[in-house]
Amino acid sequence: MGPKKTRALIDAFLDMVAAERGGAKNTLQAYARDLADYAEILAGLGRGPLEATTEDIREALAQFSARGLKASSSARKLSAIRQLHRFLVADGLRADDPAAIVEGPRRGRPLPKILAVAEVDRLLAVAQEGLDDEARPARERLRALRTACLIELLYASGLRVSELVGLPKSVARGSEPLIRVRGKGGRERLAPVSARAREMVAAFRAALEKTAPGLAAGPWLFPSEEGGHLTRQAFARDLKTAAAAAGLPAARVSPHVLRHAFASHLLQNGADLRVVQELLGHADVATTQIYTHVLDERMKAMVRDLHPLAEE
Repeated sequence: MGPKKTRALIDAFLDMVAAERGGAKNTLQAYARDLADYAEILAGLGRGPLEATTEDIREALAQFSARGLKASSSARKLSAIRQLHRFLVADGLRADDPAAIVEGPRRGRPLPKILAVAEVDRLLAVAQEGLDDEARPARERLRALRTACLIELLYASGLRVSELVGLPKSVARGSEPLIRVRGKGGRERLAPVSARAREMVAAFRAALEKTAPGLAAGPWLFPSEEGGHLTRQAFARDLKTAAAAAGLPAARVSPHVLRHAFASHLLQNGADLRVVQELLGHADVATTQIYTHVLDERMKAMVRDLHPLAEE
């Protein structure tokens, strides 16, 4: 099959995606690039999409890998190839689908970004500097206190950032070490709140009621002057500012990274994976298993330090 015929088949597929699926411009451009790469490899093998075999598709994947493409990029290209061949079968241009049994490249799940305990300690310490400085403008002190409170509470509880900023102000009235949180899918769970976090919440609310009583009267623990509660984006910006002040690269620090730190540090200190699953609000323990690298390191250390033959 010549290059013009191959180009015509790919164009027909793209027209179908645009007309029947409402494919966006960026999607169509991505399909076009991926299928152009595929067509080039097939041409080198002396074939086109109508003659391609399962082995040809596997050869294309091997060449993608040899170019240094990530598994995710190769998987995206394979998806385009599969859809092209399904289209050819559906239009009666081929009787078989050579891509149907091709397995995609294995994609390892990336490990979460982790902060060391000492780094979290430094972040907390820097965030709490100057909170008692009466020379600072009241509004500036209130914002700094809010940021310190959010960081302390997030690291103590492992909440999702959306759960954290959306907490009701009734949390401030409680003295229990656990708070009830409604997470994804409306599922409720109990999240831990340390004594120090409760103290920070109380200090923030006291300052809020003194400095901005109108905001304090609303239903949210962390109200926003724009209405409603503080946004995730606003907290993320304040957190990165605190991280920079603590000498931590901004790219390594986010609300989600602090949630990861909560889980990882619990596991490092002996917590059960199932308990951490419940605290994080994961419906499936498989989601929590991204932290098993922490358990692996702990087990290695236990064997090294405790096994009677370790020194030998």
